[in-house]
Amino acid sequence: MPKPGAEMALNRNPQSAEARAMERARDLPNTRTATDVDSLRRSFLDHLQFSQGKDEHTATALDRYLALAYGVRDRLMRHWIQTQQAYYLHDAKRVYYLSLEFLMGKALENNLINLGLYDGAREALAGIGVDLSDLFTEEPDAGLGNGGLGRLAACYLDSMATLALPAYGYGIRYEFGIFDQEIRDGWQVERPEEWLRFGNPWEVARPEYEVPVAFYGRTEAYHDEQGRYRVRWVDARHVLGTPYDTPIAGYRNGTVNTLRLWRARASTEFDLADFNRGDYLAAVEEKNLSENISKVLYPNDVTVMGKELRLQQQYFFVACSIHDIVNRHLKMHEGFEGFADKVALQLNDTHPAIAVAELMRVLVDEHGFEWDDAWETCRAVFGYTNHTLLPEALERWAVDLFGRVLPRHLEIILEVNRRFLAGLRDRGVDPAAMARMSLIEEGPVRQVRMANLAVVGSHSVNGVAALHTELLRSDLFKDFDALWPERFNNKTNGVTPRRWMLQANPELARMITEVLGPGWETDLDQLRRLEPLAGDAAFRRRFREVKRQNKELLAAVVQRENGITLDVDSIFDVQVKRIHEYKRQLLDVLHVVAQYLRIKADPSYQPVPRTYLFGGKAAPGYAMAKWHIKLVNAVAEVVNHDLDVRGRIAVVFLKNYRVSLAERIFPAADLSEQISTAGKEASGTGNMKFALNGALTIGTLDGANVEIREEVGAENFFLFGLTVEQVKELRRRGYDPWEYYRQNRELKGVVDAIAGGTFSPGQPRLFQPIVDSLLNGGDPYLCLADFASYVRCQEEVSQAYLDPERWTRMAILNVARMGKFSSDRSIREYAEQIWNVQPVKLE
Repeated sequence: MPKPGAEMALNRNPQSAEARAMERARDLPNTRTATDVDSLRRSFLDHLQFSQGKDEHTATALDRYLALAYGVRDRLMRHWIQTQQAYYLHDAKRVYYLSLEFLMGKALENNLINLGLYDGAREALAGIGVDLSDLFTEEPDAGLGNGGLGRLAACYLDSMATLALPAYGYGIRYEFGIFDQEIRDGWQVERPEEWLRFGNPWEVARPEYEVPVAFYGRTEAYHDEQGRYRVRWVDARHVLGTPYDTPIAGYRNGTVNTLRLWRARASTEFDLADFNRGDYLAAVEEKNLSENISKVLYPNDVTVMGKELRLQQQYFFVACSIHDIVNRHLKMHEGFEGFADKVALQLNDTHPAIAVAELMRVLVDEHGFEWDDAWETCRAVFGYTNHTLLPEALERWAVDLFGRVLPRHLEIILEVNRRFLAGLRDRGVDPAAMARMSLIEEGPVRQVRMANLAVVGSHSVNGVAALHTELLRSDLFKDFDALWPERFNNKTNGVTPRRWMLQANPELARMITEVLGPGWETDLDQLRRLEPLAGDAAFRRRFREVKRQNKELLAAVVQRENGITLDVDSIFDVQVKRIHEYKRQLLDVLHVVAQYLRIKADPSYQPVPRTYLFGGKAAPGYAMAKWHIKLVNAVAEVVNHDLDVRGRIAVVFLKNYRVSLAERIFPAADLSEQISTAGKEASGTGNMKFALNGALTIGTLDGANVEIREEVGAENFFLFGLTVEQVKELRRRGYDPWEYYRQNRELKGVVDAIAGGTFSPGQPRLFQPIVDSLLNGGDPYLCLADFASYVRCQEEVSQAYLDPERWTRMAILNVARMGKFSSDRSIREYAEQIWNVQPVKLE
């Protein structure tokens, strides 16, 4: 029989009076967490008074938001406890999803939807003169992620709970998440994002599960009582990790899973001796150094100190999580026999790859495992998801830095590598392949290759789109694929329809439910039943009305935040995503400039009116990405104030792109820009959200675009650009961007306008860095090579939009054929094909 876990909400000793009382309480009608309108209203008023200490005269909008949030949390708590008890009673195999990013966004509306309380809460508040939608604006975004990686993790948590899988997310409770973005004189300026300023009603601190984490120090060898060689880590500096738990509700199924985020604090708050001597700064130095670890998402790692802090972050959350996972297992089982039958660990990209070495350390150093047994256990529990094809994004750490911060882990990695390379020699692998597969990259600066560690230490390696996985196998990890072809598999990304349709696009969701009935929210393949309605004129008309309403909602946001009035009759041509050269926001801007110059040269030219909407954040240390933001804003400044083009084109940079803003953008978009250089984007998830909400895609055959086009039909997708094979061939022949510049008069005019100061009056050479990157820097992402094809394709877009009935049919078919891209499908594949974990449905 399994032993009861320390995290159980009650003592299972049958003699315990507390246990008997709790059992009786569960059998009684639960008025505290009842879900009728009167109970919801009573709960809100109670929390306003007893949790916030306010009445109707003193309560602020923030107080009202918090009061409702605490009332919703009360209802989550009951399900949360029942869910965890069910996992213990079933002795279920559990999934642990390790991710340095969780871009959760706002929780209140999502929880109301998933718990089935949205309509009741709205009615309860309306009865006392409070508008529910006003409270949503008071909640800050939980921006604990940088982009697609973190948002994918959030979607996956939603799906794991909706599928009733015993699953936990593990990450860092950053005090400051992704920065708030301001635009000053067209430039990005970063401000701290204080999402915890007024507290977080959704989290529960668990200081009783605090974990000590070691850094620095040294190792020393010894022999244990049986004479076996062992190593201990000594003279280390310790930091404490405190867990904060957030409930993750499944969609109307009673399951509530856990996201556990770790906060760092000093093992000693301050040195009293230093304090008494009057050295106040020294007294709290240890506290400040320790707490920096969970202070900010992704410190700028251009400096050595920034790199060191980032390595500390990665090890900190991994060490805390592995300790927690092992501890939970040992509370249920005697020893580690069958550990892999009860534990599945998924590494979300290379950031948590140090978990392989950490679990080895725990098993060998702390639990006395023999090396081979420990390695077999590690390989059995770990799965690795790769999210990038960019070599520079595959993390490497200088051996010297790594060994100074984590001396024991460097020893373990070197020993793993020694044994791995010896095995390759025995198999006759050639030295060049061995050098590529080694966990250590030899060079002027020796580096630890974290992606190779993740591949070697996992039983499963997956890409996140069919094309991405194919390129992993044929290029990035081709040597590993030759060695272990059975280890590689594809799990195309997905998005949750609860957040990205029910919450973001309630009118479209309501319209779909009216014709399909309920159930599609958890079985997105049912959207296929909409296909015949693409031929129904009344349905198309209503679909257009919903799209227009969504455009008006976004226009109101843009007016409030940017002070710009949008033409809702124009094409909303949207590119929102992290600013990166390979995503080619620059190509989009080149097309805008081309349109502007064409109108200026030919006043009779009347293009289909367009509003070009850009949004996204550049990493603080990414200079070229910041130049691209500046260029977008400079073009917008000129275009939007030029009377010659007014009413024909407009350009807006949507500042501070975030989840809650994305929820307004995706439903409003007409055209989705997915224009990365072929072979560079792993998958994308924004492409899925746009199409699911009725936007048409203009894109290259890159990432999940390939599968989206296959699903929605080539005739409902605007394709342009070089393919992966053509890109390789062009590079093989030798790509000369000057050739494209000289041969294409329109392209030359665009580049010359940017270079000559058309968009930087008074500073004609302001954008020379961008021009140089295109012409003299080799145009690394082939913007000039794809320009002509892109412009032609945009003409096709305009022609299609001139026929609203055709455009609407295409949009409806996009919605109807996006069932594959539900995160429920993705997670079901992970569960069945990688984790071997079964649902635990509550009775």
